[in-house]
Amino acid sequence: MKYKNITKGVFIKRPNRFIAEVEIEGKIHSVHVKNTGRCREILKEGTTVYLTRSDNPNRKTEYDLVAAEKHRKNLPSLLINIDSQIPNDATEEFLRKGTIFSQDTIIRREVKQGNSRFDFYIEDKGAKAFLEVKGVTQETDSIALFPDAPTERGVKHIEELITLKKDGYEAYLFFVIQMQEISVLKPNDITHKAFGDALRKAENAGVKILAYDCIVTPDSMVINKTVPIDLTPLVNS
Repeated sequence: MKYKNITKGVFIKRPNRFIAEVEIEGKIHSVHVKNTGRCREILKEGTTVYLTRSDNPNRKTEYDLVAAEKHRKNLPSLLINIDSQIPNDATEEFLRKGTIFSQDTIIRREVKQGNSRFDFYIEDKGAKAFLEVKGVTQETDSIALFPDAPTERGVKHIEELITLKKDGYEAYLFFVIQMQEISVLKPNDITHKAFGDALRKAENAGVKILAYDCIVTPDSMVINKTVPIDLTPLVNS
């Protein structure tokens, strides 16, 4: 996936989860943050960030903040895409390449089943599947963690996938890690143990859990290769 009109800036502060103050070419702008998660370990004062400029003259904010350079102790800095909308677009692009399913697969987005709506519905060689996408932006020592904040919605999605599997569908949970240099993905039980428990339950129920990293540049994000998953409960050290 490719962005248009990318601009470089310096993060100053985040007054609320929707808005950040960023210095662009010596001027302070209020910009829209395309991620309602905390991102505290990424969005720190002085961090280099990348933004897209909107073509809509009626918008209250001129820019969207989409990526940031995370500085890490004793490790090179890491460019992380924090746009919570791009993982689904990148996933569709990835699926249509025939990477998981065949290239002539039927792929539909935002499909309602029962009382729920799922990111993708897929028909491939007689099999019918539902796939939910989770974008991952939290990293510690090259370990990707999800979620970075409690997510009852995420737990609900997993329970729904388990039900679909019992009903005869194939069910997938697809983690899009919005960065590279990741050795493993782990559920963040410290932040939300119920999510980790649900994930382990889903694996036992036959839900297919996949994780992929991404090649990230200031103006693009492309799903790259598989990342191992470790569902061992995470505890405070």
